[in-house]
Amino acid sequence: MARDTGRAGSTGAGRGTYAVGDARRQKILDTAVEHFAQWGFHASSLARISAGCGITQGGLLHHFRGKEDLLLSVLAQSERHDVERRFGEPAASVAAYFTTLVELAADNERRPGIVRMFNTLVGEAADPGHPAHEYFEQRYARVLAHTFDVLQAGVARGELRPDADCEAAGREILAVMDGLQIQWVLAPGKVDMPARLRGFLDRLLRELSAAPAAPAGGGTA
Repeated sequence: MARDTGRAGSTGAGRGTYAVGDARRQKILDTAVEHFAQWGFHASSLARISAGCGITQGGLLHHFRGKEDLLLSVLAQSERHDVERRFGEPAASVAAYFTTLVELAADNERRPGIVRMFNTLVGEAADPGHPAHEYFEQRYARVLAHTFDVLQAGVARGELRPDADCEAAGREILAVMDGLQIQWVLAPGKVDMPARLRGFLDRLLRELSAAPAAPAGGGTA
């Protein structure tokens, strides 16, 4: 009996240790988002990030191999969150996919740190030597390919015109979403990202549609 109690206590302590480690890792990621958003990658330092977490730099390096590893972990976590929350299931229609994009824009208004970080880093990452250059190159390729597939499926179902230029439409959607994010970061009180995106997607859907289309997100153009 004593042996069983000992094992249970040890397991509980182990779980507690893991929970503390997970919480500390998340605190580092959250702090890194704010630092990368404000100063970019190159001007941010592990020393300042660790100080912001209330731990030593050695403690930070226990969780991440270095600043590049931390950066890529931040980006991967952000993308994984979006995929799990909004894109876990295939879109039932092009209109439904556009509604999801509007919902994502609304999500982004509630997490300004992530949006500021994205805008800062994607600008820096235009330099081929930047540690996030390959990540952003691949990310845009993934998002464009996914959007293209959704639009092509819409053509196959008869939702969109057979001659719809799905690649061009996909690139326009990405450009508008990123452009609205930049405008919103500069003047958040003057730009309603979901509403502006909904208006654009409604117009695009009408342009590409093989029949009268319902507005994206339930709004009007």
